[in-house]
Amino acid sequence: MVTRTDSPTVTVWSDIGCPWATLALHTLRAAARRRSLPLLIDHRAFPLELFNREPTPKFIVDPEIMAIAARLPELGWRMWDGPAHTYPVTTLPALEAIQAAKDPEVGGLRGSDELDEALRRAFYNDSKCISVHAVILDVAEQCEHVDVKALAQALARGSGRAEVYAQWRTAEGPQIQGSPHLFAEGDYAAHNPGATFTWTGSPYEGGLPRLDEYSTAWADELLDAIHAEDTP
Repeated sequence: MVTRTDSPTVTVWSDIGCPWATLALHTLRAAARRRSLPLLIDHRAFPLELFNREPTPKFIVDPEIMAIAARLPELGWRMWDGPAHTYPVTTLPALEAIQAAKDPEVGGLRGSDELDEALRRAFYNDSKCISVHAVILDVAEQCEHVDVKALAQALARGSGRAEVYAQWRTAEGPQIQGSPHLFAEGDYAAHNPGATFTWTGSPYEGGLPRLDEYSTAWADELLDAIHAEDTP
């Protein structure tokens, strides 16, 4: 499940439309930046809409965003304030773009991760419709290591689509428990690390998520583990 590179790499299975995955990625990136540690993230798609055979419901995503953002206002998340008709009905085009960006001619793992972070920020912070091709390319313009022209050409060829569907099939297996699931060398594996939460009932019957606790310690522990060989 882990891609081996010259830099410490964490493989993350997730969907952009999953607030818990976005929280985990924010925590890991923030810890790496705070400690000035190099980190590559190899993104794998856990496409919720393919598993569930429907768009991820806004009435599930909204209360999850509220529960997380109320506890961690530094995230800068806000409730969707764009026009109702521009709410993303699918995250597949964005997930495909992240896979397409892995091509070294487009951005490699670094560019792919930059694009993932920028697309999540566009959705959770800026209410952008990341289902739309033009919006994805506009967001990519913010990414230092992404060649936007090469990305546009790759997407026009259908790059990233086969990878997303192949990853979905892999994620149907028992090793991947959901979004997010993180893997690293040393047999590290963690599903939704740091978060202790429960739903008060089925969201389809009015249940709400309750975030009882969130610890960021897991990110430092993971960074310590994958950088252990760097310690003199």
